[in-house]
Amino acid sequence: MFFLKMIFRSFSRQFKRRMLIAVTVCLSATVSVAMLGVVFDVGDKLNAELSSYGSNITVQPKSDAVISDLYSTESGSGAAAGSGTAGETADPTAFLKESDVPKIKTIFWAFNITNFAPQLNIHAQIDTSGGKSQTIPLVGTWFNKTLHLATGESTVAGVQGMRSWWTVDGTWPKDDSAEGMMGKDLADSLGVKVGDTITLHKGRNSQPLKIVGIYDSGDDDAGSLYLPSSTAQVLANLPDSVDKVEVKALTTPENDLARKAAKNPAALTQEEWETWYCTAYPSSIAYQIEEVIPGSVAKQVRQVAALQGDVMNKTQAVMILMTALSLIAAAIAVANLMAASISERSSELALLKAIGATDGAVSRLMLAETAAISMVGAIVGAGLGSGVAQIVGQIVFGSGITMRPMVFVLVFVLLALTILVASVSSIRSILRLRPAEVLHGR
Repeated sequence: MFFLKMIFRSFSRQFKRRMLIAVTVCLSATVSVAMLGVVFDVGDKLNAELSSYGSNITVQPKSDAVISDLYSTESGSGAAAGSGTAGETADPTAFLKESDVPKIKTIFWAFNITNFAPQLNIHAQIDTSGGKSQTIPLVGTWFNKTLHLATGESTVAGVQGMRSWWTVDGTWPKDDSAEGMMGKDLADSLGVKVGDTITLHKGRNSQPLKIVGIYDSGDDDAGSLYLPSSTAQVLANLPDSVDKVEVKALTTPENDLARKAAKNPAALTQEEWETWYCTAYPSSIAYQIEEVIPGSVAKQVRQVAALQGDVMNKTQAVMILMTALSLIAAAIAVANLMAASISERSSELALLKAIGATDGAVSRLMLAETAAISMVGAIVGAGLGSGVAQIVGQIVFGSGITMRPMVFVLVFVLLALTILVASVSSIRSILRLRPAEVLHGR
């Protein structure tokens, strides 16, 4: 009881200095909780943010995959903008079934698949204003298609949710309609505007198409014409056929296990296999897609996957560094405040030692006083840190941050170690106090 009275009396006599310690710890706890809270929840949010800039997995027929590996080309190269050479105007010869594409949402990591869209990349002729025929690349796809899955669930998929960076003049086409949208570069070269109706020719087939939108993608894609896959299939006489599927998925950055599995899944041990299969690595999701789409090869877009992992690692490193710096600053501030407090109370502490208090008892008293006021600051800081984390989440990611209990436990442990380290130098000064010299004013 006497010990507790000593602690509470010290607060009233050095209130401002104690408050400075509490504020210092509070600020450090605020920064630490906010940063670590974001670090532990940033993975999915960063992946979702980065994946808004395109797909990170592509699915194509096995034969196309072999050719692309041999010649370092991409599936669907026939849809490249421009015309003139045979390579640029060659249509695909291997296909997947469009009816198999919805099965992507039935894999183990179905909830990590945020969007997907099939493509049928072909070429067709269009009459220009000069009366000449020009070959243009077409991309038959889904725009915003509602799918009713075999599981009884429904989902919406299409390029409208995968091309968020496109600037669209007009509207997006409707699926299963005679509407399309043309790239800005192609529209400028043909003199086509929103609302115009064009006629496409391929072999003996013709298809009128109303242009309801002009898009600017900022890349070579602006030289293509997008239209519903059903319309492209009728024009090319390729029912239920696509040659490529773009998939956007939330993934976990690759590690050594994921890279080993990507080379040869059969080389994994049973334990490694279970860990890999049940973790949302790009290679794991790609493998499961191959399982449900016959004759397909799914590959991660290496540049996107590497970017996601690199950005996430750097973001986490910056936040951890800020946490470490805030703890170091708190340690320095608390050490200086405790040293000043001991200097002011040297006569009191010397008197305690003179009447029989041991060095250990006096040290425990100072530690208990600092721990009590630091605990108050840490609790308040934890609450403020949670609020700051939510603000960061809303501003940066447009959603709240899920605060995990381990964040608070980790911060309190780190703060306890920080206060203990900061108190070491002050405790040493207590041990050097000589009651006779202090009480005689020496």
